[in-house]
Amino acid sequence: MTFEIVRHKQTPEQNLPKLEKVLVIGRGGRENALAWAFSQFNGIKKIYVAPGNGGTAKQNCCHCLNIEESNSSAIIKACKDLTIDLVVIGGEKPLASGLADKLRDAKLTVFGPGADGAQLEASKNWAKELMEEASIPTAHYWKATSEEDALSILNTVRKPLVVKADGLASGKGVTVCNSIEETKLAIQKVFTGKFGEAGSKIILEECLQGPEVSIFAISDGKSIEIMPPAQDHKRLLDGDKGPNTGGMGAYAPAKIINSEELKEIKEKILDPTLKALIRRNIDYRGVIYAGLMLTKDGPKVIEYNCRFGDPECQALMPLMDASLARVLQSAALGSLNRAPKLSVKPLISVCVIASTSGYPEKPKTGDLISIDLDQNNDLPVQLFHSGTKLNEQGNLITSGGRVLSIVAQGNNYEDAFKTVYKAVKLVNFNGIFYRYDIGYQVRSDDLNH
Repeated sequence: MTFEIVRHKQTPEQNLPKLEKVLVIGRGGRENALAWAFSQFNGIKKIYVAPGNGGTAKQNCCHCLNIEESNSSAIIKACKDLTIDLVVIGGEKPLASGLADKLRDAKLTVFGPGADGAQLEASKNWAKELMEEASIPTAHYWKATSEEDALSILNTVRKPLVVKADGLASGKGVTVCNSIEETKLAIQKVFTGKFGEAGSKIILEECLQGPEVSIFAISDGKSIEIMPPAQDHKRLLDGDKGPNTGGMGAYAPAKIINSEELKEIKEKILDPTLKALIRRNIDYRGVIYAGLMLTKDGPKVIEYNCRFGDPECQALMPLMDASLARVLQSAALGSLNRAPKLSVKPLISVCVIASTSGYPEKPKTGDLISIDLDQNNDLPVQLFHSGTKLNEQGNLITSGGRVLSIVAQGNNYEDAFKTVYKAVKLVNFNGIFYRYDIGYQVRSDDLNH
């Protein structure tokens, strides 16, 4: 399956400002993958990542900046001192806190929505109200600001529900319940502080049935361009069992969506989403990520995110050609029509997350990491770092729950997954854990433990 972003009016690339220095904000696998993708663009001379991780400096032209995502004044000073041409904000927390607004106020070119647009992800209730306003298909829902309210709703509905913390919970604030008792327990956990302030109010949703798919649209505030669909695997264990995580793996393109269906999703979901944002006077320059469920009644929005997904981003970046950097720059400038055509490589790309023991509740950190991929250059593999750092001795150690993203491409799903799982075996640290069934939806091979 080949996807190609086509624009009818092309303006020569030289009409865009120079693009030699890029700053990526974040420390995870998504940011590592974005920095790698920018390094494929010949015009870019230096890529900075703030704060970055243990793998940042291993990539071509990439450098860590020891600045936290929340330190807007230090980021602005670094951008001025280093003459940064484009800032790409990776994660939802700095976006929700208004980092993009502060950088734009400082006359910087920024890819990432302001705090107003970031409410798409930062508040489930806000997003639901927008969907209702725009007649975007989604699950029926109820909102509650106390445990008593939520239990009263449950007692009225009398069926299992999906329980969602309203605010940001690092991708772990959703519980899909299989019974009324399980729903009660999930409600109680949220209101006893499991997700902190993010759980001060909740959304209860009807349970939808069907496969899930992740759709990413690049917006310049006036128009959107869609990237290939991807499928994420949120649950910790094989067979989609266990607790929700930030994501245990992904693959793209997802063949459950073809080009015609993607066009329909654009017309019925993504275009109306952007129009609803415009009606609210929101100039949205960044990624609109729609997590969809393909129900018997058609695609319905499960949730929005205001940034690239992690790990979908890691799977998608190797499929993008070198003009991605110019496309994101054009979106940041509010003029996608000035961007060059972005072609997508006709390959399958897959990602497997190597996590540490105890993830997602209590991840163990501080263990030495062994990587033998450098001695196996015959494998078409990318290794994107997430929870890694260098210790005082300069050795690579684990520093987070999701440690590494192992990514590979192939001409078909079987080849891609065989390659990636062969590569996974060349990475090791104490307590390493990963799912063996990433891509089970499209695999016909039997990869044994």
